[in-house]
Amino acid sequence: MGKIVISSNVTLDGVVRDPDGEEGFERGGWFHQFVGGKDLEDWVARETEEALGAAALLLGGRTSEWFAARMLSRDGADVRVSPEWANRVKSIPKYVVSSTLEGPQWSNATVLNGDVVKEISELKRKVDGEILVYGSYQLVRTLLEQDLVDELRLVVFPVVLGIGQRVFDETSDKKALNLVSTRKIGDGLVFYTYEFEKN
Repeated sequence: MGKIVISSNVTLDGVVRDPDGEEGFERGGWFHQFVGGKDLEDWVARETEEALGAAALLLGGRTSEWFAARMLSRDGADVRVSPEWANRVKSIPKYVVSSTLEGPQWSNATVLNGDVVKEISELKRKVDGEILVYGSYQLVRTLLEQDLVDELRLVVFPVVLGIGQRVFDETSDKKALNLVSTRKIGDGLVFYTYEFEKN
């Protein structure tokens, strides 16, 4: 049985929008402004460990294309990630939720374009292990609303933006979570793991 895990970098006030500053958001680029040195080294190690332990990736169409274009065009050469992380992300089975995407750029990718809830519920039954979700915040909201998420992992950056898209921008009801673990990453980041309470 698969376990859906949302893994995200967020600001202290929960903003996930434009960490790299590539979207043109006026307060974007916060990842590079507030992480470096030991923080970055430990962040990379955590990301790599997580990817190596996952069984699959679940991505929205735009996030999938963004990752693919960035990694495949530059051979995954990104100072923020390790070669092990890049190789794992390229090789791991990927499931892309999109009603418009026909042929994903990735190898080892399957497009899910039917009933999202039904297809992801089936995916959870089929995959044995963690199904990581990176970015894909429209998809994340659907997963949260349908109670399909099992675990939430947040790396919190020491900055408050005040505005911007958040993981929990809109929910139709309260969501109860249990804190599983908290740990410091480097000198300035905090990593939280929560499990969702199931009704």
